[in-house]
Amino acid sequence: MDNRLQINQPIRPLPKTQQQNKTAQKKKNTNSPSFKDVLGEKMKGKEKLSFSKHAQKRINSRAIPVTKAEIDKLNNGVEKARDKGARDSLVMVNNVAYIVSVENNTVVTAVDEESMDDNVFTNIDSAVFMK
Repeated sequence: MDNRLQINQPIRPLPKTQQQNKTAQKKKNTNSPSFKDVLGEKMKGKEKLSFSKHAQKRINSRAIPVTKAEIDKLNNGVEKARDKGARDSLVMVNNVAYIVSVENNTVVTAVDEESMDDNVFTNIDSAVFMK
């Protein structure tokens, strides 16, 4: 046979070996989570409201009672603000004002009724009053 390169000849793929076939089947059969599952898990983590160190310090120093019922109301208020497109919101729950970063799902600070001397809140784009 002539070992010279022949021009305009089709290139044929190499035949698959048994090892390659087994590897392809293993990849198809693995139970790796789909992108949708991973995204859903990440979004669930975002649903949980967190408190900044500053907010925790204010809650402790002002002896603001934070019960599960109040947390639920606060979460509902944040969801209402999020549905309206808010970014930073004042959420009032039982005469306690919480400033919340809706985008980060984080309570930035908390002010009880006795500490509201000036009653002026800045850098917010919405207010939600929960009963």
